[in-house]
Amino acid sequence: MPVWLEAGAWGLVGGLALVLGAAVAWFARVPRWAVASVMAFGAGVLISALAFELVDEAERSGGLLATAGGFLGGAVVYVAANTALSRLGARHRKRSGDQQPSEDEDSGSGAAIAVGALLDGVPESVVLGLSLLSGGGVGVGVLAAVFISNVPEGLSSAAGMRRAGRSARYVFGVWGGIALASGLSAMLGALLLDGAPDQLVAVITAVAAGAILAMVADTMVPEAFERTHLLTGLITALGFLAAFAVSRA
Repeated sequence: MPVWLEAGAWGLVGGLALVLGAAVAWFARVPRWAVASVMAFGAGVLISALAFELVDEAERSGGLLATAGGFLGGAVVYVAANTALSRLGARHRKRSGDQQPSEDEDSGSGAAIAVGALLDGVPESVVLGLSLLSGGGVGVGVLAAVFISNVPEGLSSAAGMRRAGRSARYVFGVWGGIALASGLSAMLGALLLDGAPDQLVAVITAVAAGAILAMVADTMVPEAFERTHLLTGLITALGFLAAFAVSRA
């Protein structure tokens, strides 16, 4: 199988975790403390993957300066885009409570939430595609981190969408579209950068990593802390440790 096609398949697998989480939220009543706990665990998993799979590898192949520049650039771009979308009604897109506005309360917020979900998912998918370029197969730690974190993301956000009165067609249309976009992003990442200089791949990996860390801090941790409070740190640490163990297994 061509590398770019394999990358697309793995990106789709990661994206389908969002659909799985949304389905759980739509068809079952999951306590908000449970959603928050899984969100905290997923945040720890992503942070571990960033530290040991993405930034470390980027620094080894591209150098500290390129990695630091890309990492900060990714965080800045994400925060700027997230700020713009927040003003359009997507600020609480990952919240499971009543924070999300309905379309009647904030016209255009539905589209902003959909775009925000895409903004959150693309960097993760790109790094999945890039992980295949080394020739050693998909990065297991990165794949596990993306999948484990996407389930509570989809669960929490879909629960909030339902509370805001959005239809099943909208909810599953958004997450199904994001899953397809995730596969496409991973495929393009592998296709366009196959054979590219190591330093360029390192910079793009660092950009994606910076965006992912900003996303964790801006959208995942607030949802987790609202319900788990003082246990947030412990649950996040457990997620970090679990992902580290997987990456070293």
